[in-house]
Amino acid sequence: SAHQRKLPVVPGQLLPANRNTPSPIDPDTIQVPVGYEPDPADLALSSIPGQEMFDPRKRKFSEEELKPQPMIKKARKVFIPDDLKDDKYWARRRKNNMAAKRSRDARRLKENQIAIRASFLEKENSALRQEVADLRKELGKCKNILAKYEARHGPL
Repeated sequence: SAHQRKLPVVPGQLLPANRNTPSPIDPDTIQVPVGYEPDPADLALSSIPGQEMFDPRKRKFSEEELKPQPMIKKARKVFIPDDLKDDKYWARRRKNNMAAKRSRDARRLKENQIAIRASFLEKENSALRQEVADLRKELGKCKNILAKYEARHGPL
């Protein structure tokens, strides 16, 4: 019958020239639907005001950024008597308090970004695992069909 016609085979070539084989796929271009809608409030807490919104789908963190931070023991407070608290002392205190606030805010921003990125990656991982499971099931069916075909008609 017409369905059993052989495709032309070029000598030295394992597969027929007109066989439809997909091109290799770059893993980074694969898009998997991930039902992920981050809370806008969480995104706001992970974005720098005046800059574009943090996108957990695109942001990648380096090994260095994800390293656990060591616990740093605070230095003992040194008591300064009131008679030594001059204008220079208060100026230094204000400057240090602002620096400490900036440092805490920056750390909190980075921690929020990592938490949201992790949440997205968990969902993406779950979607990818489901897709792998579906593809394995489909591949199993295809191998079955191929085995039955080859048993009847010989190897392709």
